[in-house]
Amino acid sequence: MTDLTEIKAVARKAAFARRKEAHGRNLPGVAGHLAEVLAGYRGVPLAGYMPIRTEIDPLPVMAEAAAYGPVGVPVIMGEGMPLKFSRWQPESAMRDGPFGARVPEVDDFFEPEIVVVPLVAFDAKGGRLGYGGGFYDRTLELLRGKRATLAIGFAFDAQEAEDLPLEPTDQPLDMMVTESRILQFSR
Repeated sequence: MTDLTEIKAVARKAAFARRKEAHGRNLPGVAGHLAEVLAGYRGVPLAGYMPIRTEIDPLPVMAEAAAYGPVGVPVIMGEGMPLKFSRWQPESAMRDGPFGARVPEVDDFFEPEIVVVPLVAFDAKGGRLGYGGGFYDRTLELLRGKRATLAIGFAFDAQEAEDLPLEPTDQPLDMMVTESRILQFSR
């Protein structure tokens, strides 16, 4: 297997299986460390995500953060385009968006300074393997070109992998938060 696309597909398949198993354990308090990290950034514009399938759930922490400042969720604008983030509140009216993720019924876009990033796999150096659309890579590159933007990966411990097939266009994480730990990466 020499094609990077095939290598990434194999890595994703293995990571999805590990994530599904971790999600199935249904452990309480999986977002505790994320709440701890974000408590230090109260009021800073933040983007989370609406969990799909077996993704770890950031919604309790997003709800808490929304009491202090703007919180948004990603909206896919089109293939090959960066994401936009629409303001979200726990009681927001939602509609179905692409790929099964819910988005606010009414778009109210803003640019976050912190982005909580879903992922398929991560490594101990801040590398991230996503779903393959490049949406977060394009978005983080755009936001980081304007101002310091903190990218926090959020996943189960089981999603950690070694030797991820990364490319130069893959945007690194600044921090990785799991149900049991917080990893910080220097850039």
